[in-house]
Amino acid sequence: MNVFSIRDIENMTGVKAHTLRIWEQRHNIFNPKRRESKHRYYDSEDLKYILRVVYLYKSGIRISHIAGMTQEEIRQRALDLKPDHENFDIYVNQLTEAALDFDQPRFEKILHTLLLHAGFERAVLNVLFPLLKHIGLLWLAGKAHPCQEHFASALIIKKMHLAIDGLELVPPNTKRRVLLFTPELEYHEIPILFMQYLLKKRGVSTLYVGRNTSLDILQSISNRQTPVTQVYFHLVTNLIRCDMKLYLEKLTSIFPGKEICFSSNCLVHHIPPNVRMLSGKDALLAFAQQ
Repeated sequence: MNVFSIRDIENMTGVKAHTLRIWEQRHNIFNPKRRESKHRYYDSEDLKYILRVVYLYKSGIRISHIAGMTQEEIRQRALDLKPDHENFDIYVNQLTEAALDFDQPRFEKILHTLLLHAGFERAVLNVLFPLLKHIGLLWLAGKAHPCQEHFASALIIKKMHLAIDGLELVPPNTKRRVLLFTPELEYHEIPILFMQYLLKKRGVSTLYVGRNTSLDILQSISNRQTPVTQVYFHLVTNLIRCDMKLYLEKLTSIFPGKEICFSSNCLVHHIPPNVRMLSGKDALLAFAQQ
């Protein structure tokens, strides 16, 4: 059984632990289980129920009114409500619940509505990246199974390929061509797929070599004098076999004179002069636009 603390619930819902306690005590809306130490804990069903409550609350329904509903009424109301296209937290909560339940029809329906209302770029930046971060944190904490992250990622990747294929073809050119990859042992492909979409939409030529790319493959690309002007990679988990400083130095030697850009959740020190770290969505968009 997956077990969550009140801090886990806070991180997943965006509602402060203090507020959750007030809702519990004043409205009797939650009934957390207690350890012998009296500390609260919640299971997977509790998490899904709380996500629905928060969803209704963020949709404008008063918490006192929600407290008067049965669990079935809350579930049905959450299914029936259509989120405001600007209320991205609600989409994150809905998609999280669908992913935890392996509910593919619901996940795809919510995702379709999100893309329709928010557009692809805003949906990825404001909902899908936070969603994958939430599920990834649950997995790292041992409170979600890797297959739940894979389930959500596979459905998102399918949409990304459709979005990329729907853009006009960009002919190769020597003015700007960006090499896209993830390092060896890095299998999270969504960030570089998104960068491919951003660049292609802006008419920038790309060379996409995909995930889990070894230094030998990159050296082969360089040896063939493949015309690229910039290199971009993303690193979610630092599982490559050397430290980042050494890895970046190897990349600069493989691609001399090329600008190397990367994004990562990892803390990186001593970045070489011709390497740039892109931090945050504004930096990603600026790189695609330059």
